[in-house]
Amino acid sequence: MKAIVIYEAGGPEKLIYTDVPTPKVKPGWSLVRVMGRGVNHSEIFTRDGQSPSVKFPRILGIECVGMIAGSTDPERLPEGCKVISIMGEMGRAFDGGYAEYALLPNDQIYPVDTDLPWEILAAVPETYYTAFGSMKNMRIRGDERILVRGGTSGVGIAFLRLVKVGFPDAVVTGTTRRADKRQQLLDAGFDAVIVDADNVLQTKERYDRVLDLIGPAALRDTFAHTAPEGIICVTGLLGGRWTLDDFDPLEDMPTDAYLTAFHSGNANEAKLQEMLDFVKTYSVDVKPEKVFQLSEMRKAHEYLGSSRSFGKVVVMSE
Repeated sequence: MKAIVIYEAGGPEKLIYTDVPTPKVKPGWSLVRVMGRGVNHSEIFTRDGQSPSVKFPRILGIECVGMIAGSTDPERLPEGCKVISIMGEMGRAFDGGYAEYALLPNDQIYPVDTDLPWEILAAVPETYYTAFGSMKNMRIRGDERILVRGGTSGVGIAFLRLVKVGFPDAVVTGTTRRADKRQQLLDAGFDAVIVDADNVLQTKERYDRVLDLIGPAALRDTFAHTAPEGIICVTGLLGGRWTLDDFDPLEDMPTDAYLTAFHSGNANEAKLQEMLDFVKTYSVDVKPEKVFQLSEMRKAHEYLGSSRSFGKVVVMSE
């Protein structure tokens, strides 16, 4: 099969498009024919060598969509069944979705009922499930002022689309590090745009709900922009920092506010189907911003890691 193998950490040039043996099923694992996969910033971090637990060579990819090609659980995962797989140690402890086939643990493969074309379904698993779970954790009623830190990201755009159809009276503001992306965000549907200058928002406004996709690098500034009784959901690590040093909840948290988080590893069949049903019920536009082919994975990484990046990037099998 064709796959993208990384033999050592580095830039996009370290992603090698090559032939490797197709995996064979083993007890508790089934083979998925991968039709498409989203590309994520966490995979760029791993490619760069910022995931110490990941040993090379490795086939990266923390998500994929496809069909069961070989099953060790034919009752739950019959051959030909349409499936999604996300997170766990996929693409980290074992080979992931950057290949034509992926051998995955049965408990990390989720059958789904959806009519979405593969190219569009490929944009959904990690990104829209993360956005959907975050939206639920934020307990949105519908009339709040909502801030999305990291508005140009795939999850930021997905969250916007979900909120706008589910809670049309909410006012949603997006942030960007680049002022020249302001119009792109407005065109995407944000009601307002704030520039983020080195993790400091260029505004004094406070918001009822904050989706923080930057993470610990910006979290203290997020606290300063959260209204009393507001809810902050930390979901991303786009700022490149994993932890918040010397965090004192008694001193650092805003008045009467709530801090939660969402991680897409908190997944199961029912939750993923609930997200897909929401997308269908509200006719959410989930199409990706950019589509590449597997042989173009380097270009996909270059785009996602560039200042031009906007929204979700997917890579389809050829």
